[in-house]
Amino acid sequence: MRWRLLGSFFLIILIALGTVAIVTRYTTEQEVQTFLGHGGQVGLENLANALRSYYATNQTWEGVDAQLRGNQGRGQGIRASANVFWGEHTLADPSGVVLLGPSAADIGTVLSREVLDQSIPLEVSGAVVGYLVPEGGILQLPDNFEELLIERVNRATLLAALVSGGLAILLSLLFAALILRPVRSLTHAAQNMANGDFSQRVKVREGGELGTLGETFNQMSESLQEAESLRKALTADIAHELRNPLAIQRAHLEALQDGVFPLNRENLDLVVEQNQQLTRLVDDLRTLALADAGELALNKRPINLTDICRETAARFEPQAALKKVTLVSNCVEGPLYAIADKERLQQIHDNLMQNALRYSPEGGWIVLTLSQQEKWGVFTLHNNGPQIPQEALGHLFERFYRGDKARDRASGGTGLGLAIARKLAEAHGGTLSGANHPDGGVVFTLSLPL
Repeated sequence: MRWRLLGSFFLIILIALGTVAIVTRYTTEQEVQTFLGHGGQVGLENLANALRSYYATNQTWEGVDAQLRGNQGRGQGIRASANVFWGEHTLADPSGVVLLGPSAADIGTVLSREVLDQSIPLEVSGAVVGYLVPEGGILQLPDNFEELLIERVNRATLLAALVSGGLAILLSLLFAALILRPVRSLTHAAQNMANGDFSQRVKVREGGELGTLGETFNQMSESLQEAESLRKALTADIAHELRNPLAIQRAHLEALQDGVFPLNRENLDLVVEQNQQLTRLVDDLRTLALADAGELALNKRPINLTDICRETAARFEPQAALKKVTLVSNCVEGPLYAIADKERLQQIHDNLMQNALRYSPEGGWIVLTLSQQEKWGVFTLHNNGPQIPQEALGHLFERFYRGDKARDRASGGTGLGLAIARKLAEAHGGTLSGANHPDGGVVFTLSLPL
């Protein structure tokens, strides 16, 4: 990008300077020729043209004295267009007789041929009608004066082109550095990010495409840093979740090998229980991985959500009764169909119901409701357990998140239930949310498209 910008600037400079040089040379030649043709004195061209115009209009030089001298102080007429004070020059007729001059004594005298040869002939319709003699006459210049003058002008033009070109190149380098500064900053930050430093951010000092690029880079860097933090936390959580049941399982097996515990069904059941917990954890992790990758296989078919609501209440009625919790179901009457995987929907409800039973106090209640809201079938699960702390509401569906750090794994599950439930809801095109109910307790809401 740097060399493209520099190349573009350099090409523009060359084109501009080349055009200036050509135009300057042409116009300089024209002006020099005009200048030399009128005695080398500035302003004589306009004065000579004004005199020719006067004679062509009046066909005589009578009155030219009054016209010239009368308007000299007012800036009008011939004097105004000539832009030269008349008193410095001499006007003679075709015979060389002085009509106007610097002093009155010169009027009427006859100019010599040598003086007339150094004057400007005034021609009208191809005939010489007078002579304009500049003060001091036309300078005698060398034969090659025109070439010398043009050469000097060309040298001056070339010097000006070199100076302006050098300045333009310096400005191009400066502009290129300014333009590329945010790009260099982005490149440096991207290189550091490629080396594993996801804390890189760039300062956005301007708008436009580069400003948008900087903001997008910062958003990407923030997302990657957050993803890296979640990855590290997930790895640590998985290691922790696996280590505990493995340690317990190993301790029981070693105790059985050493004869500390008798080899009977009761002691083997403890080992099998830890193995089952490990199996559930691995299955849950596999389900999440498939959902994240979009490869979770769903056996979708028309499912009556009313049946799901009633079956869920019936399936958990014994557990609720055992814990002395009242389970109430309010399922909408009549069929309410959705295209879904029945087993996965049951898995969502199982996770939500187990979570509700875990936190409902003895003698408490749970209300399962199914209603239709426009084109959605909406399940709500409300229990009268303790409300969720405000700082924990935003983490409900994070993997391995536990609002109560003191809960043990046996009573708290794997910490993946709600995360899996939300992923399954999203895989069905629905949503799952959790909040504190205004009347107390916690309510989870599952919405599925009908």
